[in-house]
Amino acid sequence: MKLLGVEVGDTRRGRGDPGELGRLLERNAALRGVFAGDPKARERLAELQRWQSQRLLRSHADLRAKPRYRAAVEFFFNELYGGGDPTARDRDLQRVHRVMERLLPMEGLRALMLAIDLEILSQELDAEVVENLPPGPITVESYAAGYRGAGRRSDRERQIELLSVIGGFLDAVVKKPIIRGLVHLARRPAHAAGFGAMQEFLERGLDAFEGMKGADEFLETIRGRESRWMERLFAGVADPFQFEGSTARK
Repeated sequence: MKLLGVEVGDTRRGRGDPGELGRLLERNAALRGVFAGDPKARERLAELQRWQSQRLLRSHADLRAKPRYRAAVEFFFNELYGGGDPTARDRDLQRVHRVMERLLPMEGLRALMLAIDLEILSQELDAEVVENLPPGPITVESYAAGYRGAGRRSDRERQIELLSVIGGFLDAVVKKPIIRGLVHLARRPAHAAGFGAMQEFLERGLDAFEGMKGADEFLETIRGRESRWMERLFAGVADPFQFEGSTARK
């Protein structure tokens, strides 16, 4: 369906088919309970996700200090990848994802599905790191050991790539005023239909990228840094995130 010349919604699936978004949500929900029967592992997972969020913010503190990039850094690492509390967002999605598929512009819907795909991959990798972490408080050294123990290098590369792709989608949407406007117009129907938290999540991402006035440098910087640190983690070098040296950021 087109609105103001823009493709809105995804009506390609047949009746009874949950669609791509539905399948992603089912997988994501299943992973939420990966340690449901193991309270210690569940607590360890929460500790890991907090540590990772803090690590990301520390690693990119220089970008966060710049007004142009601050909102994007916080969206990327507190909401998109940082292991925050997604309860309300997940509840919204599981309840009314079919309505969202009909209301959102295709570009917005695709960005949303990529974000869930990233969350699924991150949950899988986090669970494996938990299973490989040495006992005790999480430090750079113990995290690196758990990271290497989990392996899955190709998935780590894909995780970094997804961050860039999602950022690219958001940047493209904010450069198209009609599509950006349609996402904004969906706010009231979204709240009425019961997926207000998810709509707000999407709008926060778009607001962050709109404020940058171009995201190429931001995305290239994050991709380059995270790729370099991934290489150092797998290589087992000391200070993999380069916190102690002056070359941590470029």
